[in-house]
Amino acid sequence: MAFLSDTLARVKPSPTIAVTTKAQQLKSEGKDVIGLGAGEPDFDTPENIREAAKRAIDAGRTRYTAVDGIPELKAAICSKFLRENGLTYTPQQISVGTGGKQILYNALMATLNPGDEVIIPAPYWVSYPDMVLLAGGVPVPVVAGIETEFKLTPAQLEAAITPKTKWFIFNSPSNPTGAGYTRAELKGLTDVLMRHPQVWVMSDDMYEHLVFDDFEFCTPAEIEPGLYDRTLTCNGVSKAYAMTGWRIGYAGGPVALVKAMGTIQSQSTSNPCSVSQYAALEALSGPQDFLADWRKVFQGRRDLVVSMLNQAKGIRCPKPEGAFYVYPDISGCIGKATPAGTVISNDEIFATALLEETGVAVVFGAAFGLSPNFRVSYATSDEVLREACSRIQGFCAALV
Repeated sequence: MAFLSDTLARVKPSPTIAVTTKAQQLKSEGKDVIGLGAGEPDFDTPENIREAAKRAIDAGRTRYTAVDGIPELKAAICSKFLRENGLTYTPQQISVGTGGKQILYNALMATLNPGDEVIIPAPYWVSYPDMVLLAGGVPVPVVAGIETEFKLTPAQLEAAITPKTKWFIFNSPSNPTGAGYTRAELKGLTDVLMRHPQVWVMSDDMYEHLVFDDFEFCTPAEIEPGLYDRTLTCNGVSKAYAMTGWRIGYAGGPVALVKAMGTIQSQSTSNPCSVSQYAALEALSGPQDFLADWRKVFQGRRDLVVSMLNQAKGIRCPKPEGAFYVYPDISGCIGKATPAGTVISNDEIFATALLEETGVAVVFGAAFGLSPNFRVSYATSDEVLREACSRIQGFCAALV
């Protein structure tokens, strides 16, 4: 339509949301659909957090707050960063937004000028490139394939940096692959960044608490203190505390950047939901023992899905270190056809045929910048996962 902004042409709707919406629509039509597209835990928000929200409502804490967070929550975030990451921040260095996505968006809007480049390892979360484009920047995807376990190498990072590079977006454990960087692997990247003082680091640590086996989480400013003054360490309560709908994200970083992010937020959403902020305060300050129990459940689901998908003909599925996703490679399925005659020429066609012929909804790999793959979210029950993986096995076995 003629009255729409040219900006809209630079971005596309979230493919992950689109898959979930389509699955829900098919379910509403009475079809047997298993949705493996949504990136959110299937657990309920813990009771103590829900009760804190109720107390906030009863106490009348339902009015405007400071634009970027109540003082109590900022103090709790400072304590969290020190306790869990060894990072010291003051409340003036903390920004609280309406979800982790707004935190990243505010930072990019506050810093990017036309032509500024942002390095984004691929596979990437679908929103990174589009947020960069909305902010007027240039996304620079750098493919980290299955041969490096979906992890960017120092040589790749070095080669991607130019005089126009302003940000490097880092996400570990990763959405969509679940890949986590070891301390040694991250040190290799931070060593490169230390040689390029114009490059800032945006570390998306949203899956920090969802790590498995003996993997040890780490974040860039923790590994290399020399990057502290040009790193925005981003996190939130959505994934670890099963609070996706509460919409609270946060970050710690340099005062000038945090202040600029607050300016952007003051003219968009203003403050995050007041009740959600008090719930997040309880999440960060209250009992944390349930996290270990949840990790154990997710690890079991990961092992189940990885095992079953690796038994599917034409699929290779690495075992991730964290998050609740796997990112199988379907090179062995490309060029084959379904019994209905659909030729699997790419991963989008694979995902579409899988949904139409078996009722299993996954997200195709091209949406994340690396093909031929698809993403499975295993944040659902073992029973559902077994059925979904069985259908995927049957679908692949029938390809000719």
